[in-house]
Amino acid sequence: MYKDIINSKKADFETAFSHAKNDVASIRTGRASSSMVEEILCDYLGTKMRVKELATINVPEPRVISIVPWDKQAIPGIEKGIKESALSLNPVTLPALTEERRKEFTRLLGQKIEESRIKVRQVREEILKRVQAEVKEKKAREDDLHKAKEELQKLIDDLNKRFDELYKKKEQELLNS
Repeated sequence: MYKDIINSKKADFETAFSHAKNDVASIRTGRASSSMVEEILCDYLGTKMRVKELATINVPEPRVISIVPWDKQAIPGIEKGIKESALSLNPVTLPALTEERRKEFTRLLGQKIEESRIKVRQVREEILKRVQAEVKEKKAREDDLHKAKEELQKLIDDLNKRFDELYKKKEQELLNS
């Protein structure tokens, strides 16, 4: 019984991790990455669209992101979206990161990871509440609650390990670039 509840929520755990991975990928390091600009919203013919929906994005060199719009009318909107983004980018070249910006991005990285850990804890609590309700309604045994806690702890430990690896990898990119 409890396994069905846990299995029905495993996708939520993976969603939280995927969300963290995407957030972390968008944090700028000294190297150019297409994920830095893919999600930037731009105005195109009166509609808000992401850069990745309007153009081909390439990284030919470590400090260069090439954005080639499919429609020339998208260029002003893309330029404006990039300038207004929180990345402090210039649509011509990628400026080098200062030590202060690196520390700021490292703090942001920690916040993004912690937000995802909070989401994982919320999913865990939701599962435990459902199993406890099953126990109260006599649809499950008390023993099932303990087994569910053990199985959830294994899942959480695995996710926390993955979050730690993600954090360490991105932190190294930030500090060593």
